[in-house]
Amino acid sequence: MFSEFGIISNRMRRRSFLRNLSMVSGTAWIAPLASAMAATQDGPLLAYVGTFSSPLQDVLPTQVDLPPGNGRGIHLFEVNRADGSLKFREEVRMGSSPSSLVINAQGTRLYSANETDQVGSRKEGSVSAFGVDPKTGSLALLNTVPSGGAGPTYVSLTPSGEHLLVANYFGGTVAVLPVLANGRLGPATDVKIDEGPIGPTRATNSPPGSFAMSGHDRTHAHMIATDDRGRYVLHADLGLDRIYVWKFDPSSGKLLPNDPPFVTLPPGDGPRHFHFHPNGRWLYSVQEEGSNVVGFRFDRETGRLEAFQTISTLPRDFSGSNFCSEILVSPDGHYLYAGNRLHDSIAIFKILEDGTLEYVREVWTQGNYPRSFSFDPSGQFLYVCNQRSDNVAVFRVDSQNGSLQFTGHYAPVGNPSCVVFRDFADR
Repeated sequence: MFSEFGIISNRMRRRSFLRNLSMVSGTAWIAPLASAMAATQDGPLLAYVGTFSSPLQDVLPTQVDLPPGNGRGIHLFEVNRADGSLKFREEVRMGSSPSSLVINAQGTRLYSANETDQVGSRKEGSVSAFGVDPKTGSLALLNTVPSGGAGPTYVSLTPSGEHLLVANYFGGTVAVLPVLANGRLGPATDVKIDEGPIGPTRATNSPPGSFAMSGHDRTHAHMIATDDRGRYVLHADLGLDRIYVWKFDPSSGKLLPNDPPFVTLPPGDGPRHFHFHPNGRWLYSVQEEGSNVVGFRFDRETGRLEAFQTISTLPRDFSGSNFCSEILVSPDGHYLYAGNRLHDSIAIFKILEDGTLEYVREVWTQGNYPRSFSFDPSGQFLYVCNQRSDNVAVFRVDSQNGSLQFTGHYAPVGNPSCVVFRDFADR
């Protein structure tokens, strides 16, 4: 357990901002209205950025992605609602690479996956719980517990907020941890170990000339999340080329295999992340080494997945190596975005009426190795974590055609990995 978390703070000033706006088709007036009214509403919008960070003096050495250690823990920014720019406020110093973050629905607790491979004498990673100050947004450590495997790379909450789900990349396991009444985390109620034949080192759908091989050496649980009702838990294992589906028992915190227990992706393609459409009936998975998106129909009653489309994330004439990263459906459900690392772009797809994807264009991320990206609560801006160029780049989203326009705003952050938001105007 880590016992020292230092807080470094700028003088924090409260600003006035526009309340959260919904993304609705045909509302081109939203952006100028936001600019005109930004100073008329109280309550800041804060962004928390997770990073890959070097170990501190009193923290055991960590296992992190390359390049290691430029981050300094969790970085907190105030968001300008009018132009999307980020103003630094403070940071929670952590040497444990808090690479994935999630905030509960009430905005009172934040949880981090600390991508380490050792806690004390245990070959295991950890997850931390923080209280969020209701006035300033500052974080206070509540507790840190084992994650159920080495290298936790992803955390999410069940819809009730009563359980934290963890994917342990280096351990090849997933875990369920109870969230206690005070926000602290309890010991895991369930840990599942991924088992099966490892996929080939060359992806079935890799582009010509690709040498992309990142995870077909062993099992690698990469993401875990529930469906919209919390009845099923899904997780992707990159090394096994599988997406698992579990029935979830909230009373016991146990995962029970569904029938069938998983779907298989093409050998070597490496499913990394997935995202549900707002209708809850379509799920889209991005393959890290195959550089493609697979669309699935999801039966909300049985939990079964049925693939209906595979489409590349890269330009038709691309050759060479690429590693896909993040995938998100826009809040209005009209567009899908998929990240390309090495090609350093975000591919934009239009979602048609039957759920199939139509390639629109790709946009340069204004940096190197985009690990993830997130919409702000209004859906007007997209924040891209360019891991190897040490910045978060800000794009304005055009709701009419899904396009991304770089705002000219960067935030300097060492090895950023993810960004999540807390809107104080809603409290």
